[in-house]
Amino acid sequence: MNPRLPYLQRKTAALTTSPGVYIMKNAQEKIIYIGKAKNLRNRVTSYFRDHPDHTPKTAQMVSQVYDYDFIVTGSEYEALVLECSLIKQHKPRYNILLKDDKGYHYIRVSPPPYARITAELNTQAEGTYLGPYMSGFTVRQTVSTVNRMFRLPTCSRPFPESFRRERPCLYYHIGQCMGVCRGNIPEEEYAEAVSDAVRFIKNGGDHTVTALEQRMTAAADRLDFEEAARLRDRIAAIRKAGEKQDIMDAVTADTDVIGTAESNDMTVISVLIYRDGRLSDQNSFQISSEALSEHPLDEFLPQYYSTRSGSELPKTILLEEMPAEQELLENMLAERAGRKVTLEVPVRGTRHRLVLMAKQNAGEKLSIKAGRTGRELLALEELARALGLEKPPVRIESYDISNLSSAAMVAGMVVFENGRPLKNAYRRFSIKELSGQNDYAAMQEVIRRRFGEYFKAQQETDETAKALNSFAVLPDLILLDGGQTHVAAIQPILDELALRIPLFGMVKDQKHRTRAIAANGGEISVREKQAAFHLLTRIQDEVHRYAITYMKTRHKKSSYALTLTQIRGIGEKKAQKLLMTYKTRGQLKAASPAQLAQTAGINPETAAQLYALIQELPDS
Repeated sequence: MNPRLPYLQRKTAALTTSPGVYIMKNAQEKIIYIGKAKNLRNRVTSYFRDHPDHTPKTAQMVSQVYDYDFIVTGSEYEALVLECSLIKQHKPRYNILLKDDKGYHYIRVSPPPYARITAELNTQAEGTYLGPYMSGFTVRQTVSTVNRMFRLPTCSRPFPESFRRERPCLYYHIGQCMGVCRGNIPEEEYAEAVSDAVRFIKNGGDHTVTALEQRMTAAADRLDFEEAARLRDRIAAIRKAGEKQDIMDAVTADTDVIGTAESNDMTVISVLIYRDGRLSDQNSFQISSEALSEHPLDEFLPQYYSTRSGSELPKTILLEEMPAEQELLENMLAERAGRKVTLEVPVRGTRHRLVLMAKQNAGEKLSIKAGRTGRELLALEELARALGLEKPPVRIESYDISNLSSAAMVAGMVVFENGRPLKNAYRRFSIKELSGQNDYAAMQEVIRRRFGEYFKAQQETDETAKALNSFAVLPDLILLDGGQTHVAAIQPILDELALRIPLFGMVKDQKHRTRAIAANGGEISVREKQAAFHLLTRIQDEVHRYAITYMKTRHKKSSYALTLTQIRGIGEKKAQKLLMTYKTRGQLKAASPAQLAQTAGINPETAAQLYALIQELPDS
């Protein structure tokens, strides 16, 4: 609780209702947050209520506010422009601060023989360098294109040392590599292909095609048809690449494409910049976990474009979701550009694929920092959006009930952390409170027991023991293997325990494949969200596998225990005690009559009969 709260509340009660900018300061008078408001009194009051419903980050910021200033503006638009200017000037801790990944990048041509063309971050290695370039993305794209276009090798095999030692790789068989490793490509021919590739990088496709056509004509005139055919294929590859670019021209004539990827403590925003129909640059920005915004794009867009001159602004900006203040932002961009700037959220076609590509780029950047693949991060983000979660879930727990006609009824709990199975956190439950078959009641028992263990763990005073207890951690999302009726049966238990954990079911189709997500209010389709759909399918398959494996194990042990009860004096409890002590048939067969008697608490005569029965059992 902020001790300055009564003062701040009194000050805010007299605040104007006009639009403007508010400036939060700490006790050292350092600016820690800047925001804009359509109504200053309403917005600032929301921070200083007696019982606010703040996010943890907002609560942390409010606890540090000693005082605040404000600047009244004539309109909400003026407040937006002023907010961007003040954030750039003061760089407050809790605002989104744009830090891009710019640096110098180079294209390297390694020394002959059999030179390679690669993308590099420095010029330390021996070779010839093109650059420097500001965009690493453009450099990597260029290197990938020329290597594919001129069929140059991208593998790590050393030439000519590795000639004929291994079979050509897949790239040779699909026509993307000339197959230098076969040892059939003369050094002069290879050097010529590298030279053409460098010429293409320096001068572009038209100049390169003209030069190649002249060489092809000369080769045909001297009846060197093999050389002419090779040059013809090279010209065709360049023209094919140009045709693909022509298709993009109408879509990306003057366009920025923006995608985001978000983890629990970081957001990366990727901007793909298309000018004259070509991808000319790419920027990536990492947003600190301290930033207060729950919708990073709403703050990112005005800040990012306020640093661009009018001539640098695109005609169209493609986004994955529309910002809350679309009209206000379009007006600001139009004023800076001197022309109309349109924000769009495409849902299909080429433009939608471009947004997905921007998201993939952001995901790959984030994956490097988070230690996860881009696909895993994208799946968690898609899942959060589909289910309406505030953040991508870090820990997901999934439950499934398995039984065999009410016998050996069990449940499995699997845990996925950051999109990957956390197998040391898996848990198995034997249903204890039911005598008949009732999947809903069984699931209720499992959930009560699981979270009963959580509350027990919170009372643990040994922090080391608590840290090692998987039940001591609450999940960010619970997924049940079942539909709306399963969700309806479990939600009251979570409400009773005052646990605000998102709960959903995983619905299967007739072929036992994940079809949709079930909530109390209906079903949510996830098939169009491919990454999230594959993650859900994987979770559902894994929890089903884990539960059914445990059920089969229990059923097998139950049958085995029933066999042991054939001996007079051996009841179900004594049989179970034997199986708990000797966990495999090999261990049980190796036990002597005296050991069996001591374990089960039986007399020597009964132990001898039991020993004889055990020796007659098959090994598996």
